[in-house]
Amino acid sequence: MTESVTELTQKTATTCPYCGVGCGVVTERFGEVVTVKGDQSHPANRGRLCVKGTQLGETVGQEGRALKPKIKGREADWDSALNRVADTFQSVISEHGPDAVALYVSGQLLTEDYYVANKWMKGAIGSANIDTNSRLCMASSVAGHKRAFGADTVPCGYSDLEKAELVVLVGSNLAWCHPVLHQRLMAARAQGAGPTVVVLDPRETATATDADLHLALKPGTDSAVFNGLAHWLTTHGGVDEHFVAENTQGAQAALAAAYAHSSVSDLADHCGLNTRDLQAFFQLFTESERVVTVYSQGVNQSSIGTDKVNAIINVHLLSGKIGKQGCGPFSITGQPNAMGGREVGGLANQLAAHMDFDEASVDRVGRFWGLKQVANHPGHTAVDLFEAVRKGQIKALWVMGTNPAVSMPNNTRVREALATCPFVVVSDCIETTDTTAFAHVLLPAAGWGEKDGTVTNSERLISRQRKFLPLSGDSRPDWWIICQVASRMGFASHFDFQSPAEIFREHAALSAFENDGSRDFDIGGLAQISNDDYNALVPTYWPCTQGSSSPTVPNAIFSDGKFYTRSGKAQLIAVSTSGTSSTVDSRYPMLLNSGRVRDQWHTMTRTGLAPVLNRHSPEPMLLLHPLDARTRGIADNDIAQVDSRCGSAMLRARLTASVNSGQAFIPMHWTSQQASSALCGAIFSGPTDPNSRQPELKAEPVNIHRAPIAQHVLLLSREPWPLEEVTNNAAYWVTSALGNCHARFMGFSEVRPDAQGWAINLMPACDQQLVAERGPKMSMVVGLKDKQLHQLIVVSEQPVNQEVNRLVNFFAEAEFSLALQRRLIAGMACQPASTSVGGEVVCACFATTDEDIQQGVEHLGLESTDAVAAELGAGGNCGSCLPEVRQLIKAKVVG
Repeated sequence: MTESVTELTQKTATTCPYCGVGCGVVTERFGEVVTVKGDQSHPANRGRLCVKGTQLGETVGQEGRALKPKIKGREADWDSALNRVADTFQSVISEHGPDAVALYVSGQLLTEDYYVANKWMKGAIGSANIDTNSRLCMASSVAGHKRAFGADTVPCGYSDLEKAELVVLVGSNLAWCHPVLHQRLMAARAQGAGPTVVVLDPRETATATDADLHLALKPGTDSAVFNGLAHWLTTHGGVDEHFVAENTQGAQAALAAAYAHSSVSDLADHCGLNTRDLQAFFQLFTESERVVTVYSQGVNQSSIGTDKVNAIINVHLLSGKIGKQGCGPFSITGQPNAMGGREVGGLANQLAAHMDFDEASVDRVGRFWGLKQVANHPGHTAVDLFEAVRKGQIKALWVMGTNPAVSMPNNTRVREALATCPFVVVSDCIETTDTTAFAHVLLPAAGWGEKDGTVTNSERLISRQRKFLPLSGDSRPDWWIICQVASRMGFASHFDFQSPAEIFREHAALSAFENDGSRDFDIGGLAQISNDDYNALVPTYWPCTQGSSSPTVPNAIFSDGKFYTRSGKAQLIAVSTSGTSSTVDSRYPMLLNSGRVRDQWHTMTRTGLAPVLNRHSPEPMLLLHPLDARTRGIADNDIAQVDSRCGSAMLRARLTASVNSGQAFIPMHWTSQQASSALCGAIFSGPTDPNSRQPELKAEPVNIHRAPIAQHVLLLSREPWPLEEVTNNAAYWVTSALGNCHARFMGFSEVRPDAQGWAINLMPACDQQLVAERGPKMSMVVGLKDKQLHQLIVVSEQPVNQEVNRLVNFFAEAEFSLALQRRLIAGMACQPASTSVGGEVVCACFATTDEDIQQGVEHLGLESTDAVAAELGAGGNCGSCLPEVRQLIKAKVVG
């Protein structure tokens, strides 16, 4: 029997489709069941996985998939759909010119998809109107790299974090956004020789709780801190005079701009910091020989993001802490292939292969492609692109693998653009999203597990993403769809690719074409790779030049002190110390921050399918300081309304001192499919950085008040409940799959006079209903079907959301026995609805709550993460929850 199972089980080494860490995974497929484990041989993660990665097998089914092409909502065959796209794009170009069409693509595309998309738009059509959702992620890093280094070169690898004496994390909640990299950092520290960790972040994040020093700076003051550090280096012996003289330019002007504050105390006051802590950071940076500064969206997603990036790079250049092991400024990308998109030219202000629109590059790329009308100037970047659509300048738009109706700032205007655009094409693996609702033509794209190609992670590591599932329905790979459209527009000979390997070879050859070391991105060593070697390609770092072996360890970038500027010297940039362009006033007195939650990804079309991932944060929340909540009459778990100058949202209020007074935080993930009013993009107006055109998503002036919710409802059902059936007239609703049942959290502006009757009427499929009351203001109705708990509704004038973790467990039972009924009613009777019942889930893998851990510390003496893992499971699997476990242990032991 064992032999037959082994024969039927298919193992595939591939790459996780989530964040820019780029973890290797090994999938095992047995029939319809897919399990996922970390790949021990992959250099990015060495077998580790976060909770999102461990749950990938739960997300690869047919649920919600786009399976057939559709034209105006009706199923069509591929020929009809492709002809419609090609004919319409050709017609618009003929009448209005190539700049009247555009592509908006995604950092979740594979490099091969990205390459043909860029070649089609910039080479065949002759327009640079192709931009990517990576514009919202790391465009400021690209701009900062190019200003300082002459090229978009990331000079660090993950092993540098483990070799550093000091790791500085700026605007990066590494523990939640890049969990495996955080685990590597913490493991290095646990060995005794690991680095000191300093976190600069306005919030006390999970990452900050693990740090040696947390600087909770005011939003937008990052560049002021690093300008102050530059000044400190000059007065405390921290400048590498030889390196600066021999390998850099611009130091004098950069330092002149850095002298904005006369003293550390003056600077600390400006940044909202403690003088002693700020000085301690400056001393640590100066005295440590090996320093890595990791930065992410808190730096990039800013109207002054490029200056923030260059302020960070400046101090590394001044101190000579670059081009060495354990040293350098390190941009960590948010998406699995944001780096690959940069390699092929997926941004509107790049041409291809790290070449720009100078005359020599345009000529070079045109000769390589054999196309005569290559774009010779930048196109519209993301924010400007959708504004051009709204104004009627772009008349045909193709959105590929992304959800701009949710993710773009000021999305009321974005939705207006999509609604009024004469022709919108959307290719996606998900059928119903906020963006596919606007599609005139919907093209079903292959999903993870069905796609085949490469991705490049944050440390320049190219990995294979391999196919291990058949295509779903009539879905097709993105590269195939683009090539088919290009061929129908008369470019068949240029897009006659038969496999991803062919595309990759051309991509690699272009990177080496007339390069001779003049460009950083060069993978010419892979330009002749055979199909078999491509299929077997091991993770490979670039550069990988012709005649060299494929590097399996990060290259020593800039170790020779040579850069890609005209002079060959790095440029120190004079950067402003002015803060964010967002300003508060009496009407909008608070600054709103945004970001990720631990267990969700982008707009939840994949992660939202995995019940385990919904348990940690089942609703979108507003993190609010208790002082600000008190002045606004908001209690913990109330529904709060957030208003900005461009929109509003309603979210569950969570009171916490992890955000400073005057600030608040919301997650970016929830869409109109999952919540009534939780769109992050509806609130943020998104002023853009003048250099990178990346929008501000970290500091939006807002007003916050308690939403007038008179009655709260928690509805649990073993089977999905039609949304319209239960959310009619609800002022607030959220839907979430929680394992064994589906949850609906709702709020109504008026009290229903017959709540019990209303609840009973929602249960026609049940053969028995049980009713329980806790006083006149709270009722519970339980619906049974075949002696099993089928549906449950709690109606109360107080919030009942925290009942969910206790109540969900009842759906795991095969039969709703009398003993279970007693436990259910007893729990309802002895706990007030507004307090935690069962606690909040900390460990998604084992459903361990904060109360479980607190009681384990108090009653069982569990005073280490190992002890908690052994007794309760929490932290013993993927490790994503370890920062929270450590904090709970610390709080209970110290308390």
